[in-house]
Amino acid sequence: MNRIRFAIVGCGAITARHVVHIQAYGQLVAVCDVVADKALLFANKYRVPCYFTINDLLAGETVIDVVVICTPNGLHAGQCVQLLQKGMHVLVEKPMALTVSDCERMIRTAELSGKQLFTVMQNRFNPPVQAVKKILDAGGFGQLYGMQLTCFWNRDQHYYQSADWRGSQSQDGGVLFTQFSHFIDLVYWFFGEVQNVLAMTENLAHRDVSEIDDCGAVILQFRNGMIGTIHYSVNSFQQNREGSLTISGEKGMVKIGGTYLNTIEYTSFQDQVLEQLPAGSGANEYGTYQGSMSNHDKVYESLVNTLENGTPYYTSSRDGLKTVEIIEKIYRAANLR
Repeated sequence: MNRIRFAIVGCGAITARHVVHIQAYGQLVAVCDVVADKALLFANKYRVPCYFTINDLLAGETVIDVVVICTPNGLHAGQCVQLLQKGMHVLVEKPMALTVSDCERMIRTAELSGKQLFTVMQNRFNPPVQAVKKILDAGGFGQLYGMQLTCFWNRDQHYYQSADWRGSQSQDGGVLFTQFSHFIDLVYWFFGEVQNVLAMTENLAHRDVSEIDDCGAVILQFRNGMIGTIHYSVNSFQQNREGSLTISGEKGMVKIGGTYLNTIEYTSFQDQVLEQLPAGSGANEYGTYQGSMSNHDKVYESLVNTLENGTPYYTSSRDGLKTVEIIEKIYRAANLR
């Protein structure tokens, strides 16, 4: 069987991680970035053609199976629609888009084109996350009483000044999109639809370099009646400190903790046992800062199994939309939309 042929649009901080797994699961055939130096860096390193616009990529390459979108958030929707219409599968980095209406347009285009729209939500593969999800699905918590999501990371002045889209309302959209959409995805995956939201956000430390929020506090009421809270910030002193999710229920309680939801801090259940968990992967390294857990190998494994064997992809574009929907509700409640 021929190896799946990938092209990458956007040669930024996450791109090197994608290339590693493309080489393991398929073949990189081209890269594209409007910043010539970035495109040339990857093209020269991996000995593939480079292009500086998507139109040039489409004109120059006729044997692409999947295009990977690693561009600023605000560009995802338009680029995905263009590539789907040209008959290519698309894998888009988080967030899927910055509005629900754009997500709907992307999904509709994929359906009409008969092509797959894949999203990246790799925190679902963290061993503690998978173990707790299994207990939730089995009803091991009984009635759910509450949840607390805490995200205390660091993004300093240099981070925002290193790329002009960072901190932009139109291209970044807010830290819940850029830093914490993986965590919001898990809130939806674990607890379902959000009905009501109260929220306050602020920009306390980055007003000279960012148009968006850098911290916030949120109260969520879910369709099942449970109330949860989110406290998030990118003002953590010097480095990322915590990414945790605490769940309280009638028959048990657990805290998934660490910096990236990568450990179990405590657990107590009436009739469930968390077995010894395998070691998870490390965080994504971006030189001067870190991101979420590096599970992109599992993302590509699932994508290839879907295309070659018809196996359902581990998440859905509809789930990607729901993540954006929750973030939109939070920012609307905080009067930022």
